[in-house]
Amino acid sequence: KPEWMILEVIPVIPPELRPMVQLEGGRFATSDLNDLYRRVINRNNRLKRLQALNAPDIIIRNEKRMLQEAVDALFDNSKKKRVVKGASNRPLKSLSDMLKGKQGRFRQNLLGKRVDYSGRSVIVVGPELQLHQCGLPSKMALELFKPFIMKKLVEKDVVYNVKKAKTLVEQEAPEVWAILDEVVQEHPVMLNRAPTLHRLGIQAFEPILIEGKAIKLHPLVCHAFNADFDGDQMAVHVPLTQAAQIECWTLLLSSKNLLNPASGSPIVIPTQDMVLGINYLTKAHHGVPGEGKYFSSTAEVFMAVEAGAVSYNAVVKVRMDGNVIETTPGRVILNDALPEEIAFINTSLGEKELRTLIADCYRIFGPYTTVTLLDTIKDLGFKYATRFGATIGTDDIIIPKMKGELIKKANAQVTEIQNQYLQGHITFEERYNRIIEVWSAINEHVTNELMDELKTDRDGFNPVYMMANSGARGSRTQIRQLGGMRGLMAKPSGDIIELPIRSNFKEGLSVIEFFISTNGARKGLADTALKTADAGYLTRRLVDIAQDVVINEEDCGTINGIERRAVKDGEEVVERLRDRIVGRFTIERVKHPITGELLVDINQEIDEALAEQIDESGVESVRIRTVLTCESKHGVCVKCYGRNLAKNKTVEIGEAVGIIAAQSIGQPGTQLTMRTFHIGGAATKASEENRIYLRYPVFIQEIKGNLIPLENGNALLSRKGFVTLAKILDKIQIQKGDKVKFKTGDRLLVHGEEVVIERGKEQIKSKHIGYVHIEGDQFLVLAQPQKIEIRNGSELMVTQNSIVEPEKTIAFFDPFSEPIIAE
Repeated sequence: KPEWMILEVIPVIPPELRPMVQLEGGRFATSDLNDLYRRVINRNNRLKRLQALNAPDIIIRNEKRMLQEAVDALFDNSKKKRVVKGASNRPLKSLSDMLKGKQGRFRQNLLGKRVDYSGRSVIVVGPELQLHQCGLPSKMALELFKPFIMKKLVEKDVVYNVKKAKTLVEQEAPEVWAILDEVVQEHPVMLNRAPTLHRLGIQAFEPILIEGKAIKLHPLVCHAFNADFDGDQMAVHVPLTQAAQIECWTLLLSSKNLLNPASGSPIVIPTQDMVLGINYLTKAHHGVPGEGKYFSSTAEVFMAVEAGAVSYNAVVKVRMDGNVIETTPGRVILNDALPEEIAFINTSLGEKELRTLIADCYRIFGPYTTVTLLDTIKDLGFKYATRFGATIGTDDIIIPKMKGELIKKANAQVTEIQNQYLQGHITFEERYNRIIEVWSAINEHVTNELMDELKTDRDGFNPVYMMANSGARGSRTQIRQLGGMRGLMAKPSGDIIELPIRSNFKEGLSVIEFFISTNGARKGLADTALKTADAGYLTRRLVDIAQDVVINEEDCGTINGIERRAVKDGEEVVERLRDRIVGRFTIERVKHPITGELLVDINQEIDEALAEQIDESGVESVRIRTVLTCESKHGVCVKCYGRNLAKNKTVEIGEAVGIIAAQSIGQPGTQLTMRTFHIGGAATKASEENRIYLRYPVFIQEIKGNLIPLENGNALLSRKGFVTLAKILDKIQIQKGDKVKFKTGDRLLVHGEEVVIERGKEQIKSKHIGYVHIEGDQFLVLAQPQKIEIRNGSELMVTQNSIVEPEKTIAFFDPFSEPIIAE
């Protein structure tokens, strides 16, 4: 019945939930609700009295309105236009306010409870730990495992009842410590670092009891927690039941969570000191003791290193498995420590190479071998970083010799641009853009000079260069600010100030330069404070919207999918096709564009090998199944989702993929706001691209467009034009007397098998599938041709039927102006 919607009674909550407490002055402090209830009661009683006295209608109506107002305030005070305020002039907290928001009953007390069997402490680094271990202070463990210890004490007849056991534990008797060791042995603990931005913010470890009061954390798991040791704190939780402990050992253990759920790349990777140590160990250095020596075995290398007869970085020859290899003692040491399944690594390793090594190891040998590999790399890294003892002094930062000249040149260009503006040849915007362009280009030039000089300094063993080059610490931008020039700075609004900072930190900044640079520093601090909250709220909204997206069935049977191509910026490939399709299911057959052979069938998962094959074959696009086109009634199906990146296997039914997606977007969002803070506001505007070039050799097949010949032999395009070119896969020099088996236009169809040239008795094969083109004395194998658009006003630096080497300019243009050319 509709009248049921009208309240005739008011809920009164129990007194414990609206307490009154006596303060130390004899006064009482009371909950706001008591005030609100009192108002309702007072007004109700007054209304009763007025009605009994038959008061005039107007007075009763006014009293009824006031009663209604009091009831409204009790239910929801914050909604009202005129809020009821208390004695201290702040709005009173009504029933609704108690429930809603972050501090309300639901989010504060029901979803987030304080738990027993937990503690928190500062973290310190524990390089001696294994990946699945953490150091737990004995004092903490004693409190955390109290009931378990008491149970064991009674079980072992050390005491006869629980009460005695409790006093024994509180007195910290010697037998208690012995039992604590036993209890802790098979019992995992969970470590959590706030803010928990993604799944890997909580992981389980096997506790190792330690002295002191700080928790010890394994250095490789820091990245997942985003932890460092500058005073961070972490919380420990003890799983109590048998089921919870099994779940910790099987699912939550740190050595079982090596991959990032967002991208599938390893998240447990050596960083900083470890990378520097490994880089130092595997680098080759000429002119050091022991260079050019021969060793008959790896054991001999170890002896020579121990005796100090040969340096870690000397280039030596070593006999291994019947072959003589040119390598360095450092690399021999590294390879000796690595798991046996991994082939001999004979290059210097930086952060990127280590990441690839770990990803490959995980894919081929699985998690167990990878964990061994990681701990080995960690130990070696720390050991040799200590041996190397890298330090940075002012002399390690080099200022390029060319810097003064380059800045002079830039100043002259800027004056010229300024004059053009004053004479009215160019507009204010053009002037601004060109000045910025000049300084960006000069800055880039100075940086290149600086990096080249650092690279050659001490044969590549300059500590600053090694740290940045190996990926251990610091970046090109930071080194540029130390030894090049700080460059252009951004205003808080995001515009770039056209007056650059010509000095670097080694020379020191002038007063005006110092003031210009404060903008960025201030913005960094403000952003860090304000935007972190926004990013956290974004994650919360994403989780809220995506939480019901779960894998519900094997196959939804859709016939739709989306097309994936390589991501290109102009002609440069930003993301390869293989990286965009790996781990997905196909919706159409994929065939080789030249031979027509079937590469992938319908509804087949594309693994790394297939993706590589597809990319190599020159397929332009692949149609794949995706969550966007999935037709499951609720959630998504296995085939449309594809691979679970965290496990590197096809996803299983029941996986909460919506939450994983929300956390994968939210977590980097929060991290990025903290990054402004580290760069220090330097404007990182790349100088605008003013040329077209490719990173691989190509053959120019055709040039279409209106060409005007220039004196220097190049041509100018008066309208938009196109260049058709093909990537050169294979190039063979044709010699006199060679018998060429193919002619221009033929197709090579078999991978690496077809004999293309007979040179006497020798048969020369091409490694690739593709189109044959013979240009002069060059036998070329070309990929599928592609068309590049060239804008009008460009100067064409190439001619038809010519071979263009990698990085060579194909066309040159002014990115800031649209030329009008008379024909």
